[in-house]
Amino acid sequence: TLLLVVLLSQAEEPVCRQRGDPESPQLFKDGDIILGGTFSFHSRWKDRQETYMHKPLPLEFNASFNTFAQSMLFAIEEINNSTDLLPGVSLGYKIYDTCGSIARSVRVALALTNGNEIVSAPSEEPCTKPAQVQAIMGETSSSPTTAIATVIGPFHIPMISHFATCACLSDKSKYPSFLRTIPSDYYQSRALAQLVKHFGWTWVGAIRANNDYGNNGMATFIEIAQQLDICLEYSVSFFRTDPSDKIQKMIEIIKASTSRVIVAFLSHMDMDVLIHELSHHNLTGYQWVGSESWIFDSQTAATDKYHILDGAIGLSIPKAHVSGLKAFMMNVKPLNLSNNKMFTEFWETLFSCKFNQSKSSAEIQRDCTGQEDLTGVQNSFTDMSLMPIFNNVYKGVYAVAHALHSMLSCNKTCTKDLQLDPITVSSMILQHIQNIHFKTKDGEEVYFNENGDPAAKYEIINWQPREKGIVDFVSVGLYDASLSRLVKATYIFLTLFLLMQVPVSVCSEKCPPGTRKVLQKGKPVCCYDCIRCAEGEISNITDSVTCTRCPPEFWSNNRRDACIKKEAVFLSFEEIMGALLTIASLFGTCMTALVAYIFFRNRKTPIVRANNSELSFLLLFSLTLCFLCSLTFIGRPSEWSCMLRHTAFGITFVLCISCVLGKTMVVLMAFRATLPGSNVMKWFGPAQQRLSVLGVTLIQIIICILWLIISPPFPSMNFKEFKDKIILECALGSAVGFWAVLGYIGLLAVLCFICAFLARKLPDNFNEAKFITFSMLIFCAVWITFIPAYVSSPGKFSVAVEIFAILASSFGLLICIFIPKCYIILLRPEKNTKKNMMGKGAIK
Repeated sequence: TLLLVVLLSQAEEPVCRQRGDPESPQLFKDGDIILGGTFSFHSRWKDRQETYMHKPLPLEFNASFNTFAQSMLFAIEEINNSTDLLPGVSLGYKIYDTCGSIARSVRVALALTNGNEIVSAPSEEPCTKPAQVQAIMGETSSSPTTAIATVIGPFHIPMISHFATCACLSDKSKYPSFLRTIPSDYYQSRALAQLVKHFGWTWVGAIRANNDYGNNGMATFIEIAQQLDICLEYSVSFFRTDPSDKIQKMIEIIKASTSRVIVAFLSHMDMDVLIHELSHHNLTGYQWVGSESWIFDSQTAATDKYHILDGAIGLSIPKAHVSGLKAFMMNVKPLNLSNNKMFTEFWETLFSCKFNQSKSSAEIQRDCTGQEDLTGVQNSFTDMSLMPIFNNVYKGVYAVAHALHSMLSCNKTCTKDLQLDPITVSSMILQHIQNIHFKTKDGEEVYFNENGDPAAKYEIINWQPREKGIVDFVSVGLYDASLSRLVKATYIFLTLFLLMQVPVSVCSEKCPPGTRKVLQKGKPVCCYDCIRCAEGEISNITDSVTCTRCPPEFWSNNRRDACIKKEAVFLSFEEIMGALLTIASLFGTCMTALVAYIFFRNRKTPIVRANNSELSFLLLFSLTLCFLCSLTFIGRPSEWSCMLRHTAFGITFVLCISCVLGKTMVVLMAFRATLPGSNVMKWFGPAQQRLSVLGVTLIQIIICILWLIISPPFPSMNFKEFKDKIILECALGSAVGFWAVLGYIGLLAVLCFICAFLARKLPDNFNEAKFITFSMLIFCAVWITFIPAYVSSPGKFSVAVEIFAILASSFGLLICIFIPKCYIILLRPEKNTKKNMMGKGAIK
């Protein structure tokens, strides 16, 4: 038995048997070179409850998709009649119906590549069949196209689609032989995102077809939308065959949303079903943004009886014209189509509107003469609004023809005797198609980039409803992805007008200048609160994310949208405090000058001579300088005024106190000189007094010079004391220098006070030491209280405190030392005698 099986097995020749029913083309024609076509002549099943006892009923015939096939036939006929393109070579075709089914698309792809024989002829390689077609035109949808491109990719058979836009098909590693004459959704998704951004819609909803076209297109849209700060409130998938409960959930999501803009990445067949469902819920008032698949579809507009899509805006393939195509379609006759299986249902679809709708299909066919005129028929077959898509089919056929023309080295005739295997021929055709660059008879350029895609150009279409339910597709702009990167405005809006007011669709209103955005917890970035900028900060643009701090010399205005220059604060002569201190300084100067005049007029009187007139005049001079130096503290600080005010103050006060100290020492020495055997006055005569004053003052001068050399005072702006004001002041430069000058003055004052205190009880009728003691007591009290007041006073008030201390101590010295003497000179001249000065007589 085993031997018999072996013998029979060796005797039987190997053959390949096809499983299932063979696939036959709906349209076909012989030719030297065969082109394949895949179109969805049928779109959906008729409603019936399947019992699985019989095959399903035929699908619903879609006459509009038949026009795609007619465009292919028109191009092939033109090429076959041309003497310039492929002379002597005839093109044939095999066109199959995929019904929009992925499974059927794969069967059709295998039929186009392997043939239809049920049993292959015996041969040495029985399962290897030559390619039946050299190129394939189609498919219309992305998912079936993906299936076909995957099957034919290893055979390198070129496939040119006219309407499959999924960006995934640009991947040459997966689909090496795929090309298309319609732009990739890679560009459309970006253009839609920029269109949404242009109108300021930052809070939108999204509906996508649950297939390659919708999922890939929406994924790219969401990616770009996030980069443009556009947020999606929801993103739902939809397919026309979804169950009613899923569709109901989607509608509830739309109802519950707050966004007023819906981006729909759907096919026109999905959109027709969706409009029907939305109409039941009266979901009007939304701004729809659509992809090219439905935005320019007249059937979709006709389906929208309840004005769901009024005002819709989206991208469409630019208008095109193929001369002669409309006349070719209008000349279709059943006799011309007698070699295909679609004759009955095609002709019924075309003319059912002309005959009584109550007649059966058989009656309609019986009444047809085969010579009916299509001119007056209004249906999807005669609708030329899809001419851009027809043009894409037309360009695809011509792309194959030009590639063949180049490959066959056509001149007046073409070389037909290429003895190559089918895969090599297909590869050569593919290579030539990728390199073609030509113009159609209507002047349109045709070429493919490295991904097999054409240049991306779109028209921006706006739905504008007219009377009687008619919708005008108005072109309001143009998008051209090939524009230079230097052109920032990718959109060229030619005329942009909407019948209705552009709606607002934002999660949060725009934040005005003067505020910043703070994200709401747990919500997308488009949902935020507007917080007013803090003091000293501004935002001068709308929807600012942060507030910018003003420069140090500026402060924010009340609206927090601009920085204004801070008010410069300093002790000026114009303000009341500065004017009063100026008056006090000038009054002290005048008073000192008056005292000096009185002393000068009475310089020979005993009271003047007894008080060391030389030191008295030097003291009056130094007091005058003290009063005047206070004026250097008033006014806008400058480099010179800052250096002058502190050094002048230090030197004049040391000169003043050195004179007082000299007068005190004279009193003490004079008392010592009256004691028996004392010879002290010869060591403290006029020359020694002058030298002591000069020496003491010179030390202060040296300190001031070192201060000015090492780190002098300089004008500065204090921003710390007040937020909205600038304090113009003199910085000390070297704090050591300042406190050295002040400390030296304090040291001399304390020394002078001690000496005067010791001499306060000397037996003179007019005791000079008492007045010096009082003056030094006032001086020290003033400067002891000055230090804490100076440190704690802000801004210009610290300057006022310093001026007050100078004036108070100067007035203390002037009044305590010289006013009693002036009183005697002017009002009690009888006491101005040597006898009275020595205490040897009493005047009553």
